[in-house]
Amino acid sequence: MTDFASLLIPDKGQPAVTLQLVDKAGFDGWLSGQSQRVKTAVAAQSFAGKANEIAVLPGDAADEWFAAVGVADAAALTPWCLARAAERLPAGFYRLDGQDAGPAALGWLLGQYRFDRYRKADDPVGVRVLLSGEPARIADQARIAGAVALVRDLVNTPTEDMGPRNLQDAAAAIAKAGGATLTVTEGADLARDYPMIHAVGRAAEKRNAPRLIELVWGNPDHPRIAIVGKGVCFDSGGLDIKPASGMRLMKKDMGGGAHALALAQLVIAARLPVRLHLLVPAVENAIAGNAFRPGDILASRKGLSVEIGNTDAEGRLILGDSLARAVEDAPELIVDFATLTGAARVALGPDLPAMFANDESLAADLLSCGVAEDDPLWRMPLWAPYADMLKSDVADIGNAAEGGYAGAITAALFLGKFVPETIAWAHFDTFAWRPSAKPGRPKGGDALGLRAAWAMLRQRYS
Repeated sequence: MTDFASLLIPDKGQPAVTLQLVDKAGFDGWLSGQSQRVKTAVAAQSFAGKANEIAVLPGDAADEWFAAVGVADAAALTPWCLARAAERLPAGFYRLDGQDAGPAALGWLLGQYRFDRYRKADDPVGVRVLLSGEPARIADQARIAGAVALVRDLVNTPTEDMGPRNLQDAAAAIAKAGGATLTVTEGADLARDYPMIHAVGRAAEKRNAPRLIELVWGNPDHPRIAIVGKGVCFDSGGLDIKPASGMRLMKKDMGGGAHALALAQLVIAARLPVRLHLLVPAVENAIAGNAFRPGDILASRKGLSVEIGNTDAEGRLILGDSLARAVEDAPELIVDFATLTGAARVALGPDLPAMFANDESLAADLLSCGVAEDDPLWRMPLWAPYADMLKSDVADIGNAAEGGYAGAITAALFLGKFVPETIAWAHFDTFAWRPSAKPGRPKGGDALGLRAAWAMLRQRYS
């Protein structure tokens, strides 16, 4: 993984190329103060101060140069406004002219993220280091970039190298680095104690056997929180098999687990004063003679019986058992992440995670943190009347509503059956994938909702 801490370092007056931030509103005034040589170079590069434009410009001496970087608003930097510069400028050291990067440091760091596990790096020539006048913020900014990169790496890795055991290894690395305790439940113990997790994953080959990964960290006297993430390492749809087009990206169906691991990593690295309980049910929803079937009735850890209407609605099953386990230790807050429904993507598109919450204060905090961090969320309703769509004639509840209406809402209502109203709970139905590239955000796996959730936790518990 990229060493983000080496890309953002304290400004101690080192030699560095100056970056001048220019927006469209201030372009004419900025240009009027430049030399004729600079004006000529600006015209030659068609630089007009538009966001993400870059111009390399001559300095006073023959071997000097500086760069003008177009941003939307030079007085109000956003997390991604320097990302294009970090992607395109030559390797070397840089400093902003007369201002600090603030939130834009994130884009500077993540603009240099590369997923090159399976091919040579696109940019082997070096790195771009930004000098910061805010040394106290560097560690936190590097941690956040590292957490986003962790999500991207885990989601981008194909299932052959990112099965349930590999997710366990990722959790073990976080536990080892932070002094946390890791517990893994599998085999007969899983079948007995977490019957829905076992049923979903039992058709996979032995090396991808289902398991519940749990990590516990922090002072037991501190407020207890639980983070849960869906870890379906590949989703064929089960016996209700997906078409080829729907299966192509299903390596990313563990994206909720990736978000949960990254958020836990942030909590531990920042030494947040909480008692953390991380739960990632890790399975492959495969097809074999022992796969669970439409019409089966599964037991659950909570004791509810669940009729299977569709084996492709498996994520809510493994989350149900995991949420039931989290509730047993009476946390004051539960946050879960899941790439749960196509309905959420139809409603909100790829960039905007659907957020459900049973607590008004928690919902408000998450929405405001999403805006502040430029990691937006959209609240969707836990519309109780739609619970009727999950009724079963032969079991306590069905896992899938018929008719295709309100798919994201009914999925969230299913999960809500496993969380009492006395515990504040938020559910993120996130895509964990970026179908087209933006500055600092390449096509592929991505963290959507992670920074909003982390800001909320810091706001509540720092």
